[in-house]
Amino acid sequence: MYSEILLPTDGGPASEAAIDHAVELAEETDARLHALYVLDTTAYPALDAGRETVLGALEEEGKEALERVTDAAAEAGVAVVSELISETPHTGIIEYATDNDIDLIVMGTHGRTGLDRYLLGSVTERVVRTSEIPVLTVRASEDDA
Repeated sequence: MYSEILLPTDGGPASEAAIDHAVELAEETDARLHALYVLDTTAYPALDAGRETVLGALEEEGKEALERVTDAAAEAGVAVVSELISETPHTGIIEYATDNDIDLIVMGTHGRTGLDRYLLGSVTERVVRTSEIPVLTVRASEDDA
């Protein structure tokens, strides 16, 4: 059913909640897992002097998040590809999925509602609304959020 599964991660609790689901699904369907971290460089346009320091820290955070996914996949015997890209998150996820013939996107969500969702926005929500590829959302537990 699935041969290529994408797991975008930002290293946060919602993404962490999705790892087990994505790995298990890839294992059951003998699919390859794609771990993706999108470095959102557009979120820090006003930084001048400290820009490189901040982006370097975010890149390191991304590498650590990807490592958690690759470790979980390796432990389950699942083939995994990981990539860190710079892009607007929802755009980067959709483009990566399209370019790599992804069959399913697995994403974590905080389950925010109302004003929190409106003010904070949601990468997951934007992907769900704009993706032509099926998206499986995994809600972080209350303890994780």
